[in-house]
Amino acid sequence: MNTRTLVLLSLFVGIGAVLHAVIPGFFFGMKPDMMLTMMFLGIMLFPNKTAVSLLAIATGIISGVTTSFPGGFVPNVVDKVVTATLFFGLFTLLKAKATPLKAALLTAVGTFISGATFLAVALAVVGLPGGATFGGLFVAVVIPTALVNTVAMIAIYPIVQSLMRRTYTVPQQ
Repeated sequence: MNTRTLVLLSLFVGIGAVLHAVIPGFFFGMKPDMMLTMMFLGIMLFPNKTAVSLLAIATGIISGVTTSFPGGFVPNVVDKVVTATLFFGLFTLLKAKATPLKAALLTAVGTFISGATFLAVALAVVGLPGGATFGGLFVAVVIPTALVNTVAMIAIYPIVQSLMRRTYTVPQQ
């Protein structure tokens, strides 16, 4: 992995961290995880195991440190590693160049995987806040987050793809 790739991946994680920090929590302190969008973007632009591993770990730690969910560090780290691995698997199964539509659909699926994983780990490790149920939090937080992330990817992916074509040769997918 070259330095340029590491810098770009770091920028994606940094942008995701800023978005994650500034978006307010809206339901028991939970908030849309915009770091996922940036992680998914990094995976689609640099689809290799090393990049996916680095993104998963870095995104999990940063997201865990900035979470407003009580006891959310461990669920965030586990969630990002599981989600990045499954997202990478789904992306490589497509074996076709990513399009804005594919990016959006994968983002929605990835966000559902992430939300379910996070809630399951949180339930097992620290419990859910305020007597909330898995299903209730899934409907109240994960589904709106999937919508936000999908719309964000629809807007961001074509822009980043265009910039990458102009300044950097995107690895073939």
